[in-house]
Amino acid sequence: MTQVALVPLNEMDGRRLYYTFIAGARKVIEHQVELNKINVFPVNDGDTGTNLASTIRAVIDSLHPHRSYKITADRIAETTLVNARGNSGIIFAQFLYGMSSETGNFKTINVSQFAESVKNSVKYIYEAVANPVEGTMLTVIKDWANYIYENRYLFSDFNEIFLNSLVVLNKSLIETKSKLTVLAKANVVDAGARGFVFFVEGITEFLNHRNLKELVQVKAETSVFEKIEESIPEKVDFRFCTEALIKNSTIDSKTLTATLERFGNSIVVAGSDRMRRLHVHTNTPAELFKELRQTGTIAFQKADDMVRQSDVVYNRKWKIAIVTDSTCDLSQELIDQYQVNMLPININFGENHYLDKITIQPEQFYSLLEENTHYPKSAQVNEKAFTNLYSHLASHYDSVIAIHLSDKLSGTFGSSQKAALAISREFNKPISVINSRNLSGALGLIVLRAAQAIESGYSHEQIVEMTESWVKKVRIFVSVRDIKYLIRGGRLSATKGLIARILNINPIVSIDEAGKAIVFDKSFNQKANMEKVMGYISKLVREKKTWNYIVLHANNSEAARWYSERMEEITHMKPISEVNISPVIGANTGIGAAAVALLCD
Repeated sequence: MTQVALVPLNEMDGRRLYYTFIAGARKVIEHQVELNKINVFPVNDGDTGTNLASTIRAVIDSLHPHRSYKITADRIAETTLVNARGNSGIIFAQFLYGMSSETGNFKTINVSQFAESVKNSVKYIYEAVANPVEGTMLTVIKDWANYIYENRYLFSDFNEIFLNSLVVLNKSLIETKSKLTVLAKANVVDAGARGFVFFVEGITEFLNHRNLKELVQVKAETSVFEKIEESIPEKVDFRFCTEALIKNSTIDSKTLTATLERFGNSIVVAGSDRMRRLHVHTNTPAELFKELRQTGTIAFQKADDMVRQSDVVYNRKWKIAIVTDSTCDLSQELIDQYQVNMLPININFGENHYLDKITIQPEQFYSLLEENTHYPKSAQVNEKAFTNLYSHLASHYDSVIAIHLSDKLSGTFGSSQKAALAISREFNKPISVINSRNLSGALGLIVLRAAQAIESGYSHEQIVEMTESWVKKVRIFVSVRDIKYLIRGGRLSATKGLIARILNINPIVSIDEAGKAIVFDKSFNQKANMEKVMGYISKLVREKKTWNYIVLHANNSEAARWYSERMEEITHMKPISEVNISPVIGANTGIGAAAVALLCD
């Protein structure tokens, strides 16, 4: 069969740029598992593939092509910058930002103009990284850009210059192993660099075949990759991979970089004063964000636990991963022991944004609750956060079980479900999302029991079935000390609240079978409330065997001790945890609240 020669592609418009980008993006997404497995630098947390895929997936999901090359380039650059994740994701986004900034207002461009823009974009990525290291993604992008620029007059066809550039790309990629000791030790190339090579390979394949129908219709499948030699784990010095998007920055990038250097390492500052994306590894994200709030409007922040990510790759205890949200109240010791993956609910005090239990701790929260004129508002974990987490976990586990707070109290459960469905299809692995129809310590008990079932070797299907039964057997009783927080949070109407305050009534809050918050009972003071709670629990304990219980409080350790002593008397067990209640829960129950959650057999 005679092969028909392709018509040379001498000019590229916005639509062609868009589809070539999509082709490169799909190639990266297909091979994200491989990239995760060879990720050892700068931290061996096994998420480079997940981060790159997340960075570029936003373009696939949200953008449509414009006929103008410049407009499309600007849109791709902004979308990737806003959605960039991880060191490699932000470097890649900064490279695209550099390309768009160095491109004139052209509707179409030729190879020579393209070469000028990629050559000039290299300075953007080197300036963005506080301490550039050769033998990484930086080097490979630089070598490729130099080749394109040096041969801009030799080739007029985009297809030819991209195809010929693969030789230089792969040579540069192989050399990363000899330039960085950590890569040579692990016998792998740099993961970010490999991701960029995949991206260019995807573009070249599309330019060579130009099958637009196939590109649009065929869904990218995630390739299964088993690496022969496992990477050698190293100590994680900074626990949180921390990122932020700062709009209208009041300080320049060098000053911001100097600020970040006081908190950690692996610093990347990308974008412009109008919209600046930053990346830093730190142990103190709460202190960092407190300072960053003085530098502009923080439109986004995240802090991934790299110790947990490293455990997933190098110290995975079981083949089933467990996921929950930050309304799950368990001690940090139990969370670490059972390698629970926890995504934080968002909390806002006016314009200030926080991540529950990460960039704000319970003690800090209750201090702000007392002092701040703005009442805090919580926001669900979004679908994208779950997509990123599930992509990472699916790269390393056989399956995932997620258990969340009641869908009647937050949209977090729905976000998790949508992400799970998409990633389950992409990786062809089961991801089950369970509605606990509860929260706080009650959710914590369900999560803990599911984790112990994983430890005991039960199958995914068995654990899901058992967890659904445990959901029906858990109870929580919260003794509220001051109803003003219920009124301010909108859980109690102002009229009813006024009457209750006049009568000095304190409610007992619980969760009904549907997962809705209810006033279970009431009394004239908190001590009487707590006695009532123990009366209900004593009756439950007489009728059913107690599996375990958790005692919770909102800066009221005295009430927590009273509950623990009484519970130990009737159950002959100490609480599995005694914790300061999650800020998201405490926003509604208020300072001084105390609670008991128990799970019956």
